Amino acid sequence: MPAAWHGCAERQEERLEAKIPPMVFPRVNGLRTVEFGNPGESREKLIALILDGNKRATAGTLEWDYEAENEPIESVGERLAVIDNLQRHVATIQATRVEVHRFADVPDEFALAEAEGDLTGDDFRESHFKFWSKLGLPISDETKIVLVYFDLVEDRRELV
Repeated sequence: MPAAWHGCAERQEERLEAKIPPMVFPRVNGLRTVEFGNPGESREKLIALILDGNKRATAGTLEWDYEAENEPIESVGERLAVIDNLQRHVATIQATRVEVHRFADVPDEFALAEAEGDLTGDDFRESHFKFWSKLGLPISDETKIVLVYFDLVEDRRELV
């Protein structure tokens, strides 16, 4: 799933260079998986925010995190397995709201729910433009962004 939401952009770039076809994300415990941010400290930080109850939303580009990955957009009520750096199912989240917006129209409400330090839609656009641009993704005001709001429904840290 989406962050960009899954570090998908990085994998997609590797696939494009190697001419490997896109892949659908694996399933764990019967659930579609989601990887937040890029592997390493970024992912650890984002998972900690989810498990601490602060992070309640995530974003991905429609083109690179969904269409290029042959991945459907999450649906309200869908449960997703949050995967850590070791590919362990550390949490389960449930989508509560899913919207597609132009990059220019991401609302302040979303920036706050995402809990990555952005307080407004403008903050979100600045930080995410930098993030996605570093990955080589062309981002403009018209780029479609999938916004997924979610609730933490299971903390599985003690089970892994």
